Amino acid sequence: MATSLLIRDGRIIDPGQDIDKTGSLLIKEGKIAWLGDGTPPEDDYDVLDAKGLIVCPGFIDLHCHLRQPGDEEKETIATGTLAAARGGFTTVCCMPNTNPPLDNESMINYVKAIAANEGVIRMLPIGCVTVGRKGEELVDMGELEMAGAIAYSDDGAPVSSPEIMRRALEYSRDFNRPIIDHCENLFLSQGGQINEGVVSLELGLRGIPASAEELIVQRDLDLARETGGHVHIAHVSTEGSLELIRAAREQGVRVTAEVTPHHLTLTEEAVLGFKTNAKVNPPLRTERDNLALLRALNDGVIDIVATDHAPHTAADKNCEFTQAAFGISGFETALGSLAGLILNSELSLNTLIAALTVGPARILGYEKLGTLEVGAPADVTIFDLHKEWVVDANQFASRGRNTPLDGTTLKGRVMATIFGGKVVYQDDSVKIEVR
Repeated sequence: MATSLLIRDGRIIDPGQDIDKTGSLLIKEGKIAWLGDGTPPEDDYDVLDAKGLIVCPGFIDLHCHLRQPGDEEKETIATGTLAAARGGFTTVCCMPNTNPPLDNESMINYVKAIAANEGVIRMLPIGCVTVGRKGEELVDMGELEMAGAIAYSDDGAPVSSPEIMRRALEYSRDFNRPIIDHCENLFLSQGGQINEGVVSLELGLRGIPASAEELIVQRDLDLARETGGHVHIAHVSTEGSLELIRAAREQGVRVTAEVTPHHLTLTEEAVLGFKTNAKVNPPLRTERDNLALLRALNDGVIDIVATDHAPHTAADKNCEFTQAAFGISGFETALGSLAGLILNSELSLNTLIAALTVGPARILGYEKLGTLEVGAPADVTIFDLHKEWVVDANQFASRGRNTPLDGTTLKGRVMATIFGGKVVYQDDSVKIEVR
């Protein structure tokens, strides 16, 4: 077996380098060694025939939940990174709402050590904003920075205190790290189960109004404007939030934003019949919100797509709706759920790939990730935009089988994922010619 791998005759798309052409890619010693037409200068390599397939930088997920430590029955770093690899991700950023939470150096080091030993792809830890995620006391952000935290968030809960959020943004300015906020006014959302609207009325469930998100978005934008800090708005779900973000950007506020696959492709109607697998926070909204999110992704108001992969046990979901956990297991269906937008000409392929690669890399300040530039780590995703498949949650690598897409036929499937030059996932139909 050769030590190098040639990915031959695929459609190579690298938005960071403005590349979209048919060509080949040589991987050597874990790095991108050559990209071009024809054959590379050396001939000692194995070959993966990518004809008819798309070859792009490995996907980067800025927002996911790996549950370890504390909730290993829902997910572990081993199962989560394997599921992510199946979804085409080569880098995932794990949220700190574990038990105990990632609010100190030892906890950051703990998950990094597990990822190094058991993870199949790169895992980057996000540190808490407040001690214990209790919202009362700012963490030692310098300590977390030195330990390797790549951002700060209390996700799963908002940073409710404006004073703490303001101080966090001041540190973010000094460390050049984003503060990722789950924007939710808990006074308005308290007891809410789904979007406040016609479906909540029909089902007799307490709704979560759009204003619960928008009030905190506005507050965070005002504080970012005042401090010069970098606020990243997690899982944007409403048209009103987008209007606020758009206006703030035009005023020079340092803000970035993400959207999830489920908020782009599903509406509040997915919970009809009290379907708990569609219960998520923020809730699935209206078709009007979906269209606004799609426009915002197309025109750059939304920077990236992030899964907010939130795995749960069957018991967490197979219960009364009001008792069911919020969250969707999203790694393995991300591409398939989004490919329909491309095939329907609602979203360009290059825009989506940018939102999954160079976009998150830039937010993190990682210039060598999210690109196929020669010398960069050989993180590569290969997919078939037209391959049809049926979602079978029982076949997930993730321990979380909680998806509203179970049994759905999708188009768009990851065929191979390469991390650091090593093939960490390949579809049964993908063959590598060993020389």
